[in-house]
Amino acid sequence: MTGWDQAAEAIVAAGRRLDARGWVPATAGNFSVRLDARRLAVTVSGRHKGFLTTDDVMVVDLDGIAEDPRRESSAETLLHCGIYRRFPEAGAVLHGHSIANTVLSRAAGESLVLAGYELLKVFPGLATHEAEVAVPVVENDQDIARMQRGLDALWDGLPSVPPGYLIRGHGSYVWAPDMPAALARMEGLEFMLDCALKERSLR
Repeated sequence: MTGWDQAAEAIVAAGRRLDARGWVPATAGNFSVRLDARRLAVTVSGRHKGFLTTDDVMVVDLDGIAEDPRRESSAETLLHCGIYRRFPEAGAVLHGHSIANTVLSRAAGESLVLAGYELLKVFPGLATHEAEVAVPVVENDQDIARMQRGLDALWDGLPSVPPGYLIRGHGSYVWAPDMPAALARMEGLEFMLDCALKERSLR
């Protein structure tokens, strides 16, 4: 199996897994895997992620330009490209739209703090639940290039690499060295966000 085949199969499997958890409703979400220093495999635009096939995966460069001009990826592909350009260790990126990340990001300020959760250990550099992570929350913007410039400025000012980020009222982005690690990070983040949402309902 070639690197392309493995990437496409990983993306298809990720779609089914996230769809089963209700995190990519309708045609929401997009996923990618780094192929090499200049290219990534990414989902095409407008497909339900629970029903992807390898034909629904395409190749773009780090500027978001498709190898096959007849195919179209999501405009948010540029956010994937921004992660790969910024973080050379990133090998896979996941973007989902859960109820928890959508609701909590609408209510949050510039970040959403998660503290005391056992699953914080899914993030790099954290070996204990006795920690906290501030997940950045950025404003939604239909101008994706402008949003990415804002993210670059945000990352310039952070002391360490964030575990991901939330787009207000929109969804979450996480990345990791490979797809299994990205899935674990997404599942850990979404579990903690779901806990945080339920905890607020008890107040």
